[in-house]
Amino acid sequence: MLDLTEITPIADYFIICTAQSDRQARTLQEILGEELKRQYAIRPLSTEGEPSSGWLLLDYNAVIVHIFSREARTFYRLEELWKAAPVVLKIQ
Repeated sequence: MLDLTEITPIADYFIICTAQSDRQARTLQEILGEELKRQYAIRPLSTEGEPSSGWLLLDYNAVIVHIFSREARTFYRLEELWKAAPVVLKIQ
């Protein structure tokens, strides 16, 4: 999770994760959507991409979730692009 609050007005946080398969990416998207709706009554403003593209984006306004395939995450290197953003949480 990257803290973007001091860097850009587009979002406060990016959550970036890697799915091991298209099925896992879709499942992450579905579970996240269901739990945020159930617990906080929020839905994404928009959702972009498909698991087969290697990149799903879930826009929750202040928080943007990126679900990548391993290959797409290596290619797009968001952590490198936003390297000025402090890392709030890193789980491996």
